[in-house]
Amino acid sequence: MSKKHSAASNTKLAFFLNLIFTIIEFIGGFLTNSIAILSDAIHDLGDSISLGSSWYFQKLSSKGSNNKYSFGYKRFSTLGALISGTILFFGSIYILTKAVPRLFNPPHPDAQGMLWLAILGVGMNGFAAWRLHKGSSMNESVLSWHMLEDVLGWVGVLVVSIVLMFKDIHILDPILSIAITSFVLFNITRKLIKTIKIFLDAVPEDVNLEAIQAKIECLKDVKKVHHLHIWSIDGEDNAMSVHIFLNKDLSSEEAEEVKEDVHNIVSDLNIIHSIIDIHPPKK
Repeated sequence: MSKKHSAASNTKLAFFLNLIFTIIEFIGGFLTNSIAILSDAIHDLGDSISLGSSWYFQKLSSKGSNNKYSFGYKRFSTLGALISGTILFFGSIYILTKAVPRLFNPPHPDAQGMLWLAILGVGMNGFAAWRLHKGSSMNESVLSWHMLEDVLGWVGVLVVSIVLMFKDIHILDPILSIAITSFVLFNITRKLIKTIKIFLDAVPEDVNLEAIQAKIECLKDVKKVHHLHIWSIDGEDNAMSVHIFLNKDLSSEEAEEVKEDVHNIVSDLNIIHSIIDIHPPKK
């Protein structure tokens, strides 16, 4: 199974698991009279929407190049990551606005009902998070934080429900909610920044552009390097363009050797598309 097909399958699984559990949450929230669970159900509904769109974009990203998209559809996967990350960012902000007031007026839910829902939530969301975490695409990486937030949230509900069955300390619920949401908000913000950088054609974080230029300029017969650009297509595959000015005239075979040397220098950067222009010395 290819990476792209696996990514689409993982996202599809996460979407259906999340949608089914969202419905269960709404029903369980009403039955247990838990505002926290109902709020999480609203958040999961947003997750389901973003997972559905991400599944669609992940499938679309596997299409090859054509006259409209010469690089192919790879960046559609990143678009899915941007959409889902944005929804999760604002969803987390929404959860914080609901959790903070509960510090002063915590609800009194059905602890036993919360316990059973929490066990189910940890199991279903944990499985989905595990599947997405194994993926390598930026889309799966962002979506895994959707699922991780839900897993951590339900672990918090599980702990609180057990405590509430023995102690009347309802303020634990909003405290855990704020801590978990803040943690996820911090990490999803980092993922969003990385995703936005891809759309802005920023140099990938693991690429030292100055060092690569210096290595190319150290090659035999290379006088100067101009307009060296390396950017990420989808967070996995990269592209490169560069203009190389020679210090003497070379045969076509020798020029190809220079290009091959450049390819060897960037061989570990997962560059799938490159443009190397060789310029002879000016007369």
